[in-house]
Amino acid sequence: MSKIHAAITAVNGYVPDYILTNDELATMVDTNDEWIVSRTGIKERRIQKGEGLGTSDMAVPAVEGLLKKRGINAEEIDLIIFCTTTPDMPFPATANILGDKIGAKNAWGFDLQAACSGFLFGLTTGAQFIESGKHKKVLVVGADKMSSMIDYQDRATCIIFGDGAGCALLEPDTDGYGLIDSVLKSDGSGIPYLHQKAGGSLKPASHATVDAREHYAYQEGQAVFKFAVTNMADVAAEVMERNNLVADDIAWLVPHQANKRIIDATANRTGVSADKVIINIEKYGNTTNATIPLCLWEWETKFKKGDNLLFAAFGGGFTWGSLYLKWAYDAV
Repeated sequence: MSKIHAAITAVNGYVPDYILTNDELATMVDTNDEWIVSRTGIKERRIQKGEGLGTSDMAVPAVEGLLKKRGINAEEIDLIIFCTTTPDMPFPATANILGDKIGAKNAWGFDLQAACSGFLFGLTTGAQFIESGKHKKVLVVGADKMSSMIDYQDRATCIIFGDGAGCALLEPDTDGYGLIDSVLKSDGSGIPYLHQKAGGSLKPASHATVDAREHYAYQEGQAVFKFAVTNMADVAAEVMERNNLVADDIAWLVPHQANKRIIDATANRTGVSADKVIINIEKYGNTTNATIPLCLWEWETKFKKGDNLLFAAFGGGFTWGSLYLKWAYDAV
């Protein structure tokens, strides 16, 4: 019997309409377009505006578009893995909220929190349910409303992050397509450099924590950059070595969109040429869990069946990983 792989059979994405430009940010903090672009590669990012809208409200149109592309209905989904750092609420899981909104009545689900590496962790986790034969259709969502936890008085973070949602459907394949290998890692010693200080059980919300602005993302940029440059690149190279892949074997490098210099370092480490590196950070900034699925969504029509895709990501906490996947279809 042929080995079952978990193949991506459909992808889709959604970004809000509102565009927050570098020039607008320059009216909030001491910065300018040249300073931001030279350090991050970001020119603009999308922001979800409107009262009563959470992360799930961006995921709904992304998933509904995916279902339409694939020609299936929500009741066929077995499992929803919702990768996010900004859940709609502490509980219930945003996966449950999304399932209710789209009518996925036969699916169970859970949220996965691994910061910016979450979507890769989610794909690898979902693949286990496909490979075991337990499930036939696993929906992996990466979405974040980062504007809900960004301090727009903090230049270190407000220039980087944006809002968005992306998703992928995993289904069984016995022809050699799908997820072939992955290496995932974490190191909690990185917590001091990128975290949210308050709002959890360790430091519940209070007047004092709100007044101290401790419910926003906190980042020490240089420490994070140094760790990310090394580890995201190294783990991508490790996956290539484990599978006897050289740069010419890789059709596309799909990196987490954190910083253009980190992306460049990963490409250099793997030897993948610039024309095969997917980059959209200039339009969307760092949408955390949504960056990689948004890349897949935008490049879907350029992928060819059998293409070797190499994913790489790095996130706060720290988390990082790489994944080797053989693309399963030609988009219409």
